[in-house]
Parts: sequence; C-alpha cells; structure tokens
Amino acid sequence: MEVNRAAEMEVFVRVVDLGGFTTAAHACGLTPSGVSKLVTRLEARLGTRLLHRSTRRLVLTPEGEAFHARALRILGEMEEAEREASAGAVPRGHLRVNCNVPFGMRILMPRVPGFLAAHPGITIDLVLSDAVADLMEERADVAIRTGPLRDSGLMARKLGSARMVVVAAPAYLDRQGTPAHPADLARHAGIGWTFPRAIAGWPFRTDGGIVEHAPPAVARASDGEAARLLALGGIGLARLARFQVEADLAAGTLAPVLEDRNPGGGEDIHAVYLGGTGPLPARVRAFLDFAAEHCRLPDFPGFNPRLRVGGD
Repeated sequence: MEVNRAAEMEVFVRVVDLGGFTTAAHACGLTPSGVSKLVTRLEARLGTRLLHRSTRRLVLTPEGEAFHARALRILGEMEEAEREASAGAVPRGHLRVNCNVPFGMRILMPRVPGFLAAHPGITIDLVLSDAVADLMEERADVAIRTGPLRDSGLMARKLGSARMVVVAAPAYLDRQGTPAHPADLARHAGIGWTFPRAIAGWPFRTDGGIVEHAPPAVARASDGEAARLLALGGIGLARLARFQVEADLAAGTLAPVLEDRNPGGGEDIHAVYLGGTGPLPARVRAFLDFAAEHCRLPDFPGFNPRLRVGGD
C-alpha cells in the first residue's frame, strides 16, 4: 500500500503540537480513532515508539522528539516550496533572460539593478546574443526579440518598436561621398549580418512607394553592437536601431544617411516566453511586468511590408 508520508508527518505534528488525538482529529478533519491508528501505523513502519500515551497526556520519546523536529523542518520546506511555485507568491528564484545585444546593452542592462532591487528574492542570468534562441534548448525563461515573430507556441508581450536609421562615419562619407538616392547604395560598402534577417534589404521611401536597396557587404557582424563599431570605424554603411546610435549621432561620430527617404517604420520588439496551461511562475511574471513598464520603446507606424525591389 502506498504511504502518504507528508500526511503522516502533518498528523503526527498536529497531535504533538495540540496535545492530543481528539484536538488533532478536529484540526485534520479526521476521527480520533483514525488519528490514533495513523500514528500507530507510523510507529510500526518506523520500527520505534514515538509517543508514550496515557489517559491524561502524551509524552514524546527521544526518537519522537527527533522525528518531530525533523518533520517540522520538512513540512516548513514543503510549504515554502509550494509558496514559491504558486502564481501568487512573492517572486523569487533564478531567472534566465536571453536578449539581443543592442537592446540589452542600451535599454535592459541599465535597468536590471532596479529590477533586482524591487525583487530581492530573484537572481538573474542575462545572455546577450542577436542569434534567435530556442527557449527550451537554452532553458531560458524570457527572450527579447526584434522583428516579426515566427509562428510558434511562444507567448509575447510587445515592448514597442525600434525606429531604424542608416548611418555611416563622417570619414567614410568624406572618402566615398554621401548617397543622394537609394539606388546609389549599389556603389557603396555595407555592413551586413552573419545570420539571416527577416527583412533582408533596407526599405526606403521613393515616389514609387517603398523599395529595398542595400549596399554590398564588405563586412558582416554577429550582433548590432559589433555592426555599430564597424560603422564607427569607417568601413561602410549600416542600418541600426535609432536608440542604439542616438549618442553617436549627437556626438557627430555617425551621421544619418538618406534620412529623407526613411519610411519611418520600426521593427517591433517583443518579450517572448513559453506558454502553457498553468499560470506563469511569479519570477517570470515580475520580469515581464517590469520590462513592459521600464523598458518600453515608443511605437512607430510600420511601413508597407509589400516591397518591390529597385526602381523609383
């Protein structure tokens, strides 16, 4: 017969703490005889006497004292474990977040100290990578992604849109000239990516609508911050998030290119997480709520996704 050890411990602790079988029975919703049989069965299974019984009182044996003390600790740990796992619990535990590099460095990381101060029971692993992470394979709780979401079983909370801008170092523009039209990009050097992008080209507004043009890549980067550094080095043109290069534009170390042709749309940024039938762990819900409040970017109207390549 399967033994419910936790239930046995709880009843035994109630008997000791309340001082009798009858009061323990009322507290546990059992009969006094049922409580007495349960304690007798527990003693038989353990092979030792836990209580000395008399008509007036119960006295713990040394073995009973040791078992009572250990049972209190175990029941307390079980209660704490259930409280931590509960959706209504105070957020605590370890959180793993995967984030693209530009958003992580410029937006998220400066706000992590505030998140940890607000939730002292949480510890965090923050992995920065522009590669699309598999949440189950990476054992990540949340991933922050830029661009269109793929069809999947993931849930998502939008954190806004990143307005994109084409930039280059003044030294590059002095050397190669400034493009006056998107078609001029064919004669320029570009900074591309080592991974496929949902939007392969660079969209521009022309009299004929939205078109894609991109310069041939002379260098490819694994993440947005590496691409920014290459652009600062004067290698070529890059299309990056405005929030990532705002300080560079203000300092004059990067200059916007073809901004009058910028369609004005943004690439959506989402915090994605695994769905499921049960409620979210409190630590994950706390992070999502914090990110939605403190890491949100403004929304920008999207450009027409039905692009035609080349032309005016």
